[in-house]
Amino acid sequence: MNIITLESIYYLLGIIVAFVAIRVLLDKNHPTRIGSFLFWGIFASTFLFGQWMPPIVVGYLVLIMVIIASFGKVKAGKEKELKKEERESHAERLKGKIFLPAILIPAVTVIGTLTLGKIHFGDVYIADPKNATLISLGISTIVAYIAAQVLTKAKASVPMQESSRLMQAIGWAIILPQMLSALGGIFSTAGVGKVVSGIVGDLLPTNYAFVAVVAYCLGMTLFTMIMGNAFAAFAVITGGIGLPLIVQMHGGNPAIMAALGMFAGYCGTLMTPMAANFNIVPAMLLNLKDKNAVIKAQVPIAIPLMIVNMLLMYFLVYHF
Repeated sequence: MNIITLESIYYLLGIIVAFVAIRVLLDKNHPTRIGSFLFWGIFASTFLFGQWMPPIVVGYLVLIMVIIASFGKVKAGKEKELKKEERESHAERLKGKIFLPAILIPAVTVIGTLTLGKIHFGDVYIADPKNATLISLGISTIVAYIAAQVLTKAKASVPMQESSRLMQAIGWAIILPQMLSALGGIFSTAGVGKVVSGIVGDLLPTNYAFVAVVAYCLGMTLFTMIMGNAFAAFAVITGGIGLPLIVQMHGGNPAIMAALGMFAGYCGTLMTPMAANFNIVPAMLLNLKDKNAVIKAQVPIAIPLMIVNMLLMYFLVYHF
């Protein structure tokens, strides 16, 4: 038995998203009130009732969300925002302390990951050991929220209003990471990794250890750019190139390969609009004229970083 389960975190997320849906519905001046309400309402239902829904029903609901978004019916409402002078005043008052809640999230997540799944009273665990990391992440956001409230002394309504404003500003892109991760799982199950392995083996002299590393790192980078998510690419490229070539053929260290392989994938994340939550959303939130400005600034860093990562893998994966 577990006191805190992953479903508890999903319920909390569902309540937050449902609140956004209700705010949209009650906003008579919203530019796409019905479409946005349906989008956020369906999204909330997947968190609140997903465990009782057949997978095919969830799939159809996601397709409906995609259709609504593709017709441009998911837009941000005109949420009230503090005046620039007032925001600058708060920033001057809080200064560096404003980053404390953000720092608490990774700190509490790491602590929870290492401890929560191990604390139990007989057969009763504080948190589900199988999902300790995700549960810790959820708890860390609650801790950060409380810290932010104490730090800023803001009204209780402010976090809900601001979360609604930010979520609406992000819009449809908010579901992209989940969809891309699911797509990676589908590709892996469908055997795309084996197909990739066959193609690479036919085109490149993978009997050379360095070529295997190059194929793996480039595969992670390019597939991440296509998928928009390094986690989605990892299942396919590691199963198709990393394990059969670097580990099994050349005896490479799987732990080092996986760690640096993800790093290669992140280099791809820096260079693709498909990673909307990293590259497009910031441009939207900052009201940049060029929506690809973030990507253009990151490409000169991402390419040499990927090359260095590739060389590091070659020198480390076969010697440790």
